[in-house]
Amino acid sequence: MTMFARILAAPLVVAAPLLVAAIAAGPAQADEKPRHGMSMYGELKYPPDFKHFEYANPAAPKGGTVRLAAIGTYDTLNPFTLKGVPAAGAGLLFQTLTANSGDEAFSEYGIVAESFIVPEDRSWVAFNLRPEAKFNDGTPITPDDLIFTLETLKTKGAPFYRTYYADVAKGEVTGPRQVRFTFRAADNPELPLIVGQMPILPRAYWANREFDRTTLEAPLGSGPYVVESVDAGRSITYKRIENHWSDQVPALKGQYNFARIRYDYYRDSTVALEAFKGGEYDFRQENVAKDWATGYDAPAVTEGLIKREEIANEQPTGMQGFVFNIRRPIFADRRVRDAIAHAFDFEWTNKTLFYGAYARTRSYFSNSELASSGLPGPAELAILEPFRGQVPDEVFTKEYVPPSTDGSGNLRDNLRVAFDQLKAAGWVIKDRRLVHEKTGEAMSFEILLSQPTWERIALPFAKNLERLGIQARVRTVDSAQYQKRMETFDYDVTVEVFGQSLSPGNEQRDMWSSAAAKVEGSRNTIGVADPVVDKLIELVINAPDRQALVDRTRALDRVLLWGHYAIPNWHSRTWRIAYWDRFARPPVTAKYSLGFLATWWIDPAKESALRARRPNRSN
Repeated sequence: MTMFARILAAPLVVAAPLLVAAIAAGPAQADEKPRHGMSMYGELKYPPDFKHFEYANPAAPKGGTVRLAAIGTYDTLNPFTLKGVPAAGAGLLFQTLTANSGDEAFSEYGIVAESFIVPEDRSWVAFNLRPEAKFNDGTPITPDDLIFTLETLKTKGAPFYRTYYADVAKGEVTGPRQVRFTFRAADNPELPLIVGQMPILPRAYWANREFDRTTLEAPLGSGPYVVESVDAGRSITYKRIENHWSDQVPALKGQYNFARIRYDYYRDSTVALEAFKGGEYDFRQENVAKDWATGYDAPAVTEGLIKREEIANEQPTGMQGFVFNIRRPIFADRRVRDAIAHAFDFEWTNKTLFYGAYARTRSYFSNSELASSGLPGPAELAILEPFRGQVPDEVFTKEYVPPSTDGSGNLRDNLRVAFDQLKAAGWVIKDRRLVHEKTGEAMSFEILLSQPTWERIALPFAKNLERLGIQARVRTVDSAQYQKRMETFDYDVTVEVFGQSLSPGNEQRDMWSSAAAKVEGSRNTIGVADPVVDKLIELVINAPDRQALVDRTRALDRVLLWGHYAIPNWHSRTWRIAYWDRFARPPVTAKYSLGFLATWWIDPAKESALRARRPNRSN
């Protein structure tokens, strides 16, 4: 399932005349019935005649301005290429064929597509386009636009798209409003849903423009918002289109209710938090445990003008960790990576810096049934057995557990294990420095950060490494420089987040495959290039049913964990949010999506009350 933001989503209403035409129009067989939705495995929650998602309020009023914060800067409004730093919210300009349901593991319903046809073997998919679907200049969305989008993203888009759509062989027009995408093989059941996630680009608009250049000209899209104003690198404002064609699509009913959305840019999260408490913007999702515990001691919170909540969710948390660039020779040996991991004291960090707010991450698919645990069971062993001798023996014999401590700050036992690992890998202490016994090279590397907030975590880690004779320099750079260095794999150690969904698939190639390791801008920043991992990725992609997907993903998880590519950090099972008390939201929150921009709205009564109590608050 996709890792890029799903900005717009919706199911489809099926018009009988269109369906008859669709069946007759192209190469679809008579027994391949048009569908109102697709699910990776299992049944759909919402029937063909559903009116709206249950976590959206179709009567929600539309209007008002919401102000949000972004960190760093931006220099392009095109979010689909590697060049430049895209503006926050740029995805609001674009519409997709289908939308994910926020309360199903992996189900999609149509937005631009009114219906779709998928054969039993999922070797192709045909989309019937909604006749009212238009770009925001009034021109209709056509099958030609979809084919142009696929070709453009595969040839000029960011590496993610090239990998994600690699198995889509071709697109062809098969009717006045029908387009069919054929796949390279019938062993990739996720592909019909992946194609449905494709943002749609207008062929005519891009005919005389260079797609792979940065631009501050707002590109033409078909989403419910257009760019109203741009203050390059400092702010951007989006304006909702009144009576947008998608407003009556069932899965968009009651969604995207703010008349304007403005992002203001701040230097770092510390400055942004102070601005929030001062009323400079409206909503904040807090990711720093210390700030959540101590940073909201402000009059507006005490007076009830700012509300704080923790909302439980069932969203997979993936892996966040200190990751190694294993292209660097000093990190090529997994014993070295394991040794360095023993110098990170999570328990002390969690107690001292995070007020005990977090759980330790132990899987690349944490907080989901896809996470491995214990020893591999029979189904996992059947998958892994052909690779015995090609993967670490621990994959078969031990449960992966990251190094731990008693939280006192005493790392003596862990450092003793680390020294043993380093010695086995050929590293020895000379003149209080760790050097390689053959080359004399000292172990020295940089921990690259993009936010000063991380320094309080990385500096104690570096101090522990110093006790091993390792010189670790902590360096924080601005967001643009950080992004460029990550795209070109110009780092030693950094903090990375590998988000996951409940239905992993084709995106795993971009994260872990040998091919992606060679492509600058891919998500394989670590540089994993292991034939076994490549084979396991394909097994995940080709899983024939849900249980096979779970077993294969767990097997992949074990191999990644025992590769010691990352030093696992932590995760939370709740969304921590703070907001000025001017909003309302449906009583039901989606299991897998907070949905602030999609399903919340400004409550006129709360807005008036807030203005009366805080008339000088910025708006």
